[in-house]
Amino acid sequence: MPELPEVQALSDFLRERTDGLVVTGVELGSFHVLKTFTPPPDALVGAPVDGVGRYGKFLDLDAGGTHLVFHLARAGWLRWSDALSATRLRPGKSPIALRVRFDDGSGFDLTEAGTQKRLAAYVVHRVEDVPGVASLGPDPLADGFTEEVFAGILAAHRQQVKGLLRDQSVIAGVGNAYSDEILHVAKLSPFALAATLDGDQVTRLYTALRETLTRAVATASGKPAKELKDAKRAGMRVHGRTGETCPECGDVVREVSFADSALQYCATCQTGGKPLADRRTSKFLK
Repeated sequence: MPELPEVQALSDFLRERTDGLVVTGVELGSFHVLKTFTPPPDALVGAPVDGVGRYGKFLDLDAGGTHLVFHLARAGWLRWSDALSATRLRPGKSPIALRVRFDDGSGFDLTEAGTQKRLAAYVVHRVEDVPGVASLGPDPLADGFTEEVFAGILAAHRQQVKGLLRDQSVIAGVGNAYSDEILHVAKLSPFALAATLDGDQVTRLYTALRETLTRAVATASGKPAKELKDAKRAGMRVHGRTGETCPECGDVVREVSFADSALQYCATCQTGGKPLADRRTSKFLK
């Protein structure tokens, strides 16, 4: 799933390539992708692109005051073309869920692999009309997201810190991959309770959160959409690297599996050398 750094890079990529362009078409390849009915997708047609922005993991294309907001979910992606095929989409005939055309012949497709179909698009007059955007917590890279603000968030939540970092209503933009990376850098167990962290742990976690995301944004910046997935994987220290060597201490990277996901961590760096047992059958390490 693309997270804050990749979504920011996609936002920058689209902003650069759509500057001065006019929307000439919006085609649906899947009726399930569109979560709104009013205004219709055709409300975007004929409007100039006024800007592209990011809200957590949501992308926003502003065309004349009408917004196409979309969330790529776990298996979605954006595929840009400088010269789109003239053939109109036929619903159900391809992995393309939505296509946007511009007046210079370019455009992009929103694609989704797999069968779960969680990619979501909204056409709205106000970005805040998208439920997922309206419920977002603060952006961790915003100037106002200070250590004091973060400490207050942690103190108010008695939940595992891994889950807190991924909760979009608490902090916007971090998902499974970067939460693993942040906790590894901070040298904290993913199952530590947020409200019980001491001052030093809070500082380490805040610093790791900001620096990890800032570094990932810089790495992704300027890359075309098709290169972002590989760049993300290449930059991971522990996430997706079960069985490999921890770059910090040389121990093996371990995994805890869940029903539909998994987390990776280093026992030496994060849990005092003690491996975490399966979450479903054992008590959490704090």
